Amino acid sequence: MFEGKYILAEMCIGIRSLYDEVQRMCDDYRAPDDCVPDFVVETTPDDIAAEREQSELTRVEEGLPPYAFDEPYLETLAVYRKIAAAGVPRGRLLMHGSVIAVDGRAYMFTARSGTGKSTHVRLWRQLFGNRAVMVNDDKPLLRVTDEGVRIYGTPWDGKHRLSTNMSAPLQAICILTRAKENTIREIKPSEAVTMLIQQTYRPEETSLLLDSFALLDTLGKHVRFYLLGCNMNPDAAVVSSNAMIPDAQHV
Repeated sequence: MFEGKYILAEMCIGIRSLYDEVQRMCDDYRAPDDCVPDFVVETTPDDIAAEREQSELTRVEEGLPPYAFDEPYLETLAVYRKIAAAGVPRGRLLMHGSVIAVDGRAYMFTARSGTGKSTHVRLWRQLFGNRAVMVNDDKPLLRVTDEGVRIYGTPWDGKHRLSTNMSAPLQAICILTRAKENTIREIKPSEAVTMLIQQTYRPEETSLLLDSFALLDTLGKHVRFYLLGCNMNPDAAVVSSNAMIPDAQHV
């Protein structure tokens, strides 16, 4: 058994794992020795088996060929699933999306896998230069309160491992779709809710699921939402950023 303590989204979390991969992955988020965990997650062989089954099902749904993920990797997924569940009653949401901060304010792009979130965010990085920082390219954590929403980098940051151990106030969430021409419009939270639910971790326990829906409702009161139709040309980033950051000055 491997053990460690880490700070994620301002939560001190103890992790007890069967393999050391998740401990090494979280090393940049290691907590000080005097940190008292808000909660501890521990994995079992059954957790890993469940992740294998879920991964196989997801690949079938996405039309991908079978792939034998190794147990240490599957355990990293099991650990994050447990963290996400424990985070919900503490006001945290795990969402699937690519997040970039520009001048200290965060913007999230979400969509179905393979739509081009990471590619679009890369265009923003090119557009804004050193004013832009990657928060997380895959699975950030959000802290949702009545005062606003902050978004946090995490070690679960996608195949390109793009993230920063930082947080920023979340200004907007953009739902990305493929299109020949670049267009964007602001939408109401009610228009975004279906995609948000799909891209948010949904606990199996009914009470936690209801709590996560309540957090999404609060999120909708503090964050702007956009629907973007885009191609992969650099102009796509100009169109989206002009709408989402009206006072933006491009490099």
